[in-house]
Amino acid sequence: MDAKHRVPDTGVGKPPAPNRSVATGSLGVRARQGLCARHLQRRRASEYVTCAGVGRGCLVRASWLPAVFRQARRPRRCWQCGELGWRLRVSSGVPSKCCDSGFGKATAKKLDVLGFTVLATVLDLNSPGALELRACCSPRLKLLQMDLTKPADISRVLEFTKAHTASTGLWGLVNNAGQNILVADAELSPVSTFRSCMEVNFFGTLEMTKGLLPLLRHSSGRIVTVSSPAGDMPFPCLAAYGTSKAAVALLMDTFSCELLPWGVKVSVIQPACFKTEAVKDMDQWEERKRQLLANLPRELLQAYGEDYIEHLNGQFLHCLSQALPDLSPVVDAITDALLAAQPRRRYYPGHGLGLMYFIHYYLPEGLRRRFLQSFFISPYVPRALRPGQPGLTSARDVAQDPGPKPGPSPTAQ
Repeated sequence: MDAKHRVPDTGVGKPPAPNRSVATGSLGVRARQGLCARHLQRRRASEYVTCAGVGRGCLVRASWLPAVFRQARRPRRCWQCGELGWRLRVSSGVPSKCCDSGFGKATAKKLDVLGFTVLATVLDLNSPGALELRACCSPRLKLLQMDLTKPADISRVLEFTKAHTASTGLWGLVNNAGQNILVADAELSPVSTFRSCMEVNFFGTLEMTKGLLPLLRHSSGRIVTVSSPAGDMPFPCLAAYGTSKAAVALLMDTFSCELLPWGVKVSVIQPACFKTEAVKDMDQWEERKRQLLANLPRELLQAYGEDYIEHLNGQFLHCLSQALPDLSPVVDAITDALLAAQPRRRYYPGHGLGLMYFIHYYLPEGLRRRFLQSFFISPYVPRALRPGQPGLTSARDVAQDPGPKPGPSPTAQ
């Protein structure tokens, strides 16, 4: 690593200098020689928010109030903590998909290659993804079963982590929890859908982060959380998912301010739509649509119409079919947030996000709304709003013919 990228080790939370051991309390680490330079060389343009149509070299920092266009950036100092000391928790105990699939699995593989001891949580220890991790990764990677909706699972994993990091310390936590049960108008979505998304995306992340904060404060480590642009923008038909992601992003911003005196750095990843296993599983979306139609109250079904819901679901599946197949931009962003001397507060991996955020923050409200509606809103209007159709069913009619009672709300499998 050349001199201009070297980081001195003169304080708590500073990266260790290469080629020598450092002890901070009970934490010991040896930096791996040469990884900083290699890590800097592999920086990709996708780590920026590229403003489409303006030019390849023109970059946008969309999270700032004024649009900042940059042609180049100053190289940031980067370091790699080594094989022998630090441990990393990749936490994504999602009821549907976790470290045995998607971003979690790819990140666990990458961190294992870099020499970390990785504690990865999976929903099923015998799932294909978990078996793949066990087969292709080194013995440093340890798989733990966890369901974020079960407090007993979370407590067990926290105790295991504390016991196995007592001598080495815990450097980072990666919160990869994400669940989207249903795509529908907020009025059509059962309240239980909102509760389920909050339980996994927000409360599960909160409980894991709070449980590991003593270890992370001691090491002045990192917290990396995968959120979503749906938490920044009011995407129609993603109300339950978007509100939970908005809550977790604000929580991480609060942690970032509160943990600054401790030297803990907090980053949020806001990826575009990538083709993870959950996105590719079209059958689950069809099944959830069928459950929604079967359990929808008669009044709402008459007002919106089954064809409206069918067309909305088809348009959503079409958007998913165009998801980005290469997960490496997200994995690179997570790795950078863990290893960079000065990680960003926000990462936006994936094409097209720059234009999306530019439109949302800087164009008039009418254009912003039409842009967001173009994603999932069906060109069909609800049945009650179509010309020649009767208005909404009155409460009196519903009382006379209540129809089938709504059954249990759809839940993630």
